[in-house]
Amino acid sequence: QVQLVESGGGLVQPGGSLRLSCAASGALLDYYSVGWFRQAPGKEREGVSCIDSSDSSAYYADSVKGRFTISRDTAKNTVFLQINNLKPEDTAVFYCAANAILGCTPIIHTEQYDYWGQGTQVTVSS
Repeated sequence: QVQLVESGGGLVQPGGSLRLSCAASGALLDYYSVGWFRQAPGKEREGVSCIDSSDSSAYYADSVKGRFTISRDTAKNTVFLQINNLKPEDTAVFYCAANAILGCTPIIHTEQYDYWGQGTQVTVSS
């Protein structure tokens, strides 16, 4: 069973960048499709990106295309989410999640993921 730990969040000014990490233990993350989600206060958890286990194809929600980049580092057993040109509306807790069977889909649903990290806070404010 894979365990996931997110890191890399923080307070950043609008226009800044962050790289979030999702480090895995207990299993090789290459065998899992990994999604990134965010949840702003009072809002539902939203899928923003996914990297597929089969060929590392990347998927993005329309709201983040062009600013978010997902990648994986096999040697570090980690998936990253690079976020550029941060906006105040990006303020949220960001979670990573993994699934071993369903893979990535164009619409990234929470129900497709079995394993979750505890989240990392991203706050965008001047």
